[in-house]
Amino acid sequence: MTELVDPARNLSAIMAEIAEIASGCDRDPNDVNLVAVSKVHTEERITPVLDAGHRLFGENRVQEAEGKWPQLRDRYDGIRLHLIGPLQSNKVKNAVATFDVIETVDRPKIARALAKEFDRVGRQLPCFIQVNTGEEPQKAGILPEDVDAFVQTCVGDLALDVLGLMCIPPIDEEPALHFALLAEMAKRNGLKAKSMGMSADYGTAITLGATHIRVGTAIFGTRRKPPGT
Repeated sequence: MTELVDPARNLSAIMAEIAEIASGCDRDPNDVNLVAVSKVHTEERITPVLDAGHRLFGENRVQEAEGKWPQLRDRYDGIRLHLIGPLQSNKVKNAVATFDVIETVDRPKIARALAKEFDRVGRQLPCFIQVNTGEEPQKAGILPEDVDAFVQTCVGDLALDVLGLMCIPPIDEEPALHFALLAEMAKRNGLKAKSMGMSADYGTAITLGATHIRVGTAIFGTRRKPPGT
């Protein structure tokens, strides 16, 4: 049975809600950037959102993004593509060529590989440092206790353009606690951008200072499994 989804209408409703929530906590709605998470969604679902004027998207996998975004960029001007999934060192070259922002700088090896590739191609992409706020062993990210030193390494030693911090809270914990922790760490390190909040909790994230929210299901509907999985 085909799922009936209207991505453009969903986008409009979410943008209206973002404006209402931001205004309610004395924030400028324009300071909240909606990253439409299009991973595992086809051009058929993405194009209505592009046609509605939205240009900021997030993808988890480098290879998937390489397969669908070049042709979309040919048809639509102004697309900004964020990598929001884990980055393997052997994919750094492709990621730098494909994306506009890297949100998942999660360990020194990746930071060094990105710095090397930026120097090689003469292209510096803005980055976020991913923080494992829940200290989950199975999840990527810098531990909270190591954030300050890692920011210094990325900015001071490697000259990365670090915009801010990003987190994915544990699914069984109150997200507000993790959003507040991320906001405090960002402020302490002089970083303005905070990528936090997804379809289920972006309202909470906005009230706690999110500058980027990553919303997929609420726009595009249930994710489709890629072929062969």
